Amino acid sequence: MTLTHTTHRHGRRAFVRHYLEMLVAMAAGMMLGPLLRSAAGLEPSAGAGTGAVLMAVDMSVAMVVWMRIRGHGWPATLEMAGVMVAPVAVLAPLHWLGLFGADALLLAEHVVMLPLMWLAMLRRPAEYGRWTR
Repeated sequence: MTLTHTTHRHGRRAFVRHYLEMLVAMAAGMMLGPLLRSAAGLEPSAGAGTGAVLMAVDMSVAMVVWMRIRGHGWPATLEMAGVMVAPVAVLAPLHWLGLFGADALLLAEHVVMLPLMWLAMLRRPAEYGRWTR
């Protein structure tokens, strides 16, 4: 089957739409995670390094839930969760060693995470270039 210009454009639109949906899910996770921890009687915030780890987990959980709702399979979903956590897994220990401050940690976490998400999507174009459910 040959892709027409319209089909190709639709695939690109679905790809970008998925990326934007992931950003919204991540923002929801950043807001809901601390609220849920607080409601459960847990410390809603922590030190910068631990806070960055919790934020990555909060964003990943929300993104996993949304990807599963949208019908994505486990391999792509877990891969995306992995690229969400990978930057903080590398950067938080460097912060704890005193190589850079809390603000730099949070900024670097997101600066690295966002293109990694895009690259993970490029790795599976059929998964993200079509609209699921």
